[in-house]
Amino acid sequence: MKNILVTGGAGYIGSMTVKQLQENGLNPTVFDNLVYGHKESIAATLIQGDLATDKDKLEQVFKDTKFDAVIHFAGYAATGESMKNPYKYFYYNYVGGLNLAETMVRYGVRHIVFSSSCTVYGNVGKLPVGEDSPIDIVNVYGQTKYDFEKILDWYDQIYQIKSVRLRYFNACGAALDGSMGEDHNPEAHIIPNAIKAALSSIPFSLFGDDYPTKDGTCIRDYIHVLDLAQAHLKALDYLEKGGKTDYFNIGVGKGYSNKEVLEMVKKVSGKDLSVEVKPRRSGDANEIYADNTKAKKVLGWNPEHSDLETIVKSAYLWHSTHPNGYLSS
Repeated sequence: MKNILVTGGAGYIGSMTVKQLQENGLNPTVFDNLVYGHKESIAATLIQGDLATDKDKLEQVFKDTKFDAVIHFAGYAATGESMKNPYKYFYYNYVGGLNLAETMVRYGVRHIVFSSSCTVYGNVGKLPVGEDSPIDIVNVYGQTKYDFEKILDWYDQIYQIKSVRLRYFNACGAALDGSMGEDHNPEAHIIPNAIKAALSSIPFSLFGDDYPTKDGTCIRDYIHVLDLAQAHLKALDYLEKGGKTDYFNIGVGKGYSNKEVLEMVKKVSGKDLSVEVKPRRSGDANEIYADNTKAKKVLGWNPEHSDLETIVKSAYLWHSTHPNGYLSS
């Protein structure tokens, strides 16, 4: 493989993947509407466009370059927002994905890696979460991810487009040298919010400390964004070697509690952290972490940077040197 189209490639995970593609001798072209992406985060060809509304522009991208594969990150991805504005998620995530798939058919591109999510498992009963765990959709965002997985099944059956669906757990961390990182507005994730609280000496809001876990706080599987990006390269290699359509959990295989995360932020930053305990948020599961055996065995993928200290150190370096995100550069 040589030429790779990366939709949503200017986003947090997408930009990290674009850089790794380049470091491995591949030629990524980014198609991104820049609603949440940052053009400053990539040094690759960028076409600003929306998959759902800019069909002509998407068509021209395929005319201009013969792509060997597509990595599809583009889409709206906030679970809470999806329950307040379902139309936005159904329209853009379905229509954008379908426009992409149809264009792939017309130009003979037969490999796609899709950014899916562990949200398809919903409220998990048994841990760790394996690919054979029951599907339990609890929000519109998760529904769109799962439905597009099924759409890709049909495009395989009808058009022989082979796909790998990567069901992410909690992406976090930053480039180890602090040059790239998470730049969301608003920010909903615990690690950047805890780091920002430490840097600015403002209180951190902890939602619930009465869960039935070892320390009363939620437990999650945190996967370093560099390891997550690497999974996409492994997926491309798998498809190039004739791999069949399949889906994989991409997580570390263990969980850290919210309190463990906060303690690590204090350790790395050398700063105290004022914590305000607030009521639980609706829908937060007690504990969830992945069984990543399948990804290790079939894709040959293994997380290398996903210990909690490396995650927090890299994120802290990014946020402390880029207080305004990419606008700080």
